[in-house]
Amino acid sequence: MQDNNRNLILATVLSFLVILIWYTVFAPEPPVQQPEPQVAEQTADDTATPPADSGAGDPATADLGEEGDTPQAGRIDISSSALQGSISLAGGRIDDLLLKKYQETQAKDSPNVRLLSPSSATADPSLDTTGSKPYYTVYGWIPGSGVDPALVPTPSTIWKVESGDTLAPGKPVTLVWDNGAGQTFRRVFELDDNYLFTVKQSLRNDGDTAFNAAPYGIIARHGRPDTTNFFILHEGAVGMHDGKLLEMKYDDITELDPVEREGRADVVTVEENGWIGFTDKYWMTTLAPAPGQSFTSVVKYAENSDIYQTEARYPMQTVQPGSEASAQSYLFAGAKVWEVIRNYQETPGIERFVDAIDWGWFYFLTKPIFQLLHWLNGHLGNMGWSIIALTFILKLLVFPLARKSYISMAKMKELQPQMEAIKERTGDDRMKFQKEVMALYKSQKVNPAAGCLPVLLQVPIFFSLYKVIFVTIELRHAPWIGWIRDLSAPDPSSLLNLFGLLPFAAPAQGTMLHSLSLPILAILLGVSMWMQQKLNPAPTDPAQKMIFAWMPWVFMFMLGGFASGLVLYWITNNTITIIQQYSIMSMHGHRPDLFGNIKASMPKRPRKDNRK
Repeated sequence: MQDNNRNLILATVLSFLVILIWYTVFAPEPPVQQPEPQVAEQTADDTATPPADSGAGDPATADLGEEGDTPQAGRIDISSSALQGSISLAGGRIDDLLLKKYQETQAKDSPNVRLLSPSSATADPSLDTTGSKPYYTVYGWIPGSGVDPALVPTPSTIWKVESGDTLAPGKPVTLVWDNGAGQTFRRVFELDDNYLFTVKQSLRNDGDTAFNAAPYGIIARHGRPDTTNFFILHEGAVGMHDGKLLEMKYDDITELDPVEREGRADVVTVEENGWIGFTDKYWMTTLAPAPGQSFTSVVKYAENSDIYQTEARYPMQTVQPGSEASAQSYLFAGAKVWEVIRNYQETPGIERFVDAIDWGWFYFLTKPIFQLLHWLNGHLGNMGWSIIALTFILKLLVFPLARKSYISMAKMKELQPQMEAIKERTGDDRMKFQKEVMALYKSQKVNPAAGCLPVLLQVPIFFSLYKVIFVTIELRHAPWIGWIRDLSAPDPSSLLNLFGLLPFAAPAQGTMLHSLSLPILAILLGVSMWMQQKLNPAPTDPAQKMIFAWMPWVFMFMLGGFASGLVLYWITNNTITIIQQYSIMSMHGHRPDLFGNIKASMPKRPRKDNRK
């Protein structure tokens, strides 16, 4: 019995310490509102020579800044079931994009999530981009050796519409620009039903001599975006370089080593397959060259203008008179929906695109756990019930270990009289006592550590599920029942206002005060842990007894601020454990005295002697 209690206390304390460290050290900080950057105009370097590795020069961050002299240009609407926005003819930029399926909050009048916003150079008074920082994509051509930079389109070039009036699924739009010297540039945009743009850039040379130029694509963010600031979540540059994942936070981008003609930059030559862009918690904008296409991937930071930038530069092309060159690429701009980006990984074949979701160190657990949860949700239609069903499946997978554990615990209880006899025989000789007890365990084929293993196995599963609930958009604003309208957020109820009966609001979700205000799920968690604890008699050692008495209630307060989906998992796990342990131990000769243990743990008042 003593070894059982010691193992259980060890496992419980270990779990508690892990959660305590996690909560106090790695808890997310509230987003800091960054001041809008004052972007200074830069001067483009017209004599930039191409780097030797790619044959393409710098597309010039200069042209991406605030250009007060850029003439107002028209716009082409973007419309689909998933996206709404427009393309500016100034530079042919995709710089206005709303996600129609997602709102900023769960309020009925909440606006849709804005992904891309124009700079002041291309802003339209009709666009409501209040509070948004410039964030956009732009394409162009880098002039080759001997080519006048004025003969290639820049990020501020005014394009004309050759065909199409609205970019929509099945309705492409073609922009055209003639440099007046015999070269015609075209840009064709196509859009699918979700978040993938196909961009085809072409150059027709009707001049008298060969024309050298290299196409490129740019994603630019003016100023550091507001981030979640959570240790376990990656936000910043993300990409894939021939099978190698790139993750670079914004702080790391600003600290890049200076590269000649690039400022602070990370420049990588990609031989066959890759992509590069920026990721937020739930949203992403990514440049993806056609599979098999070599390119130069660039992550850079322009200190003078405070612009974060990712680029995909294609090899220099020599276009002979009377011929045409082109480059096709893809632009993902939208929500990181697993099923959607998995389909893009298959068609058109964007390599390892699902790794744009931050699966973390336990990816070998988080990926299958999420896929199973996604499958269950497809059949049950509710993420809350899917989490409960997932818990049953996970418990079924570890059932063989749990069964051995509970059988071992039942056997150890049968050995209790023999252990008491050994204790009396050995007296204060601790070493002799331990040696004889271990010999007894060996002869009876009992493993005293078996009771600890199932509990320890819950730690990586717990953190993997925590990761899944935190980073996947499928859990965002996912309801369960009644008051639980977002399983990725803490339970909004609170004992302080009697769960909504009193006429004042509960403390704000995500704060320490809310965690301490005892939401309903937190109370149920504490009770389930307490019930699980009462399957065994309280230890006789006063220190162990005190730890056991306080542990459920400490966990109850600690986990009140965690995502309600995670707390729901733990409550379900505890409930199943109680049923399993009671049933299995009863079948092997020891029925836990649950109610007797509860009664024995209650404080007893001394009886008054009424005798006179």
